[in-house]
Amino acid sequence: MASAHDKAVLQAIFNPTSPFGDIPGLNQEDDFTDDDSAFDPELVKQVKDLELQGVSAAESGDLPAALQHFNQAIRILPQRASAYNNRAQTKRLQGDTKGAIEDLEIAISLSSGVGRSACQALVQRGLLLRLSGRDEEARVDFERAAALGSEFARQQAVILNPYAALCNRMLSEVINKLRNPDVSEMQ
Repeated sequence: MASAHDKAVLQAIFNPTSPFGDIPGLNQEDDFTDDDSAFDPELVKQVKDLELQGVSAAESGDLPAALQHFNQAIRILPQRASAYNNRAQTKRLQGDTKGAIEDLEIAISLSSGVGRSACQALVQRGLLLRLSGRDEEARVDFERAAALGSEFARQQAVILNPYAALCNRMLSEVINKLRNPDVSEMQ
């Protein structure tokens, strides 16, 4: 039986692009999945296979092929959020941030903000917003994803919380004064 630490290491090795700390089956409840009951099970199976092929293509560096697989999955079931989320990741890897955010917004909307796809889309959008300097919007996305079970998002929400940052800075100063009392007296 693998420990939580072992699972985290394996997650980092086999899924290097996923946020650190998000270990499927460890951070989330076992039933933390997307609700596909509204779709034809045969079509869901077909779309999931296409998404797996897309993920494999992306992992091997063939982003155009990955995009084709995700586009095909979206054509088959355009109301299912997962393929939009995966396509957004591929677009991001290609440098198409605007297209990635558009797909993430569709994924969040289609999922009604619940389930695995919503959580992953919120984390991805939060990261993209943070990279563009839109920290307040990113914090909101991270808080929503944290509520859905993402440990990574929880950590990011804390980092972006201005009150937490102030408290951390003050605590750091106090600890530094305790460790180095002579330095603080000299200043």
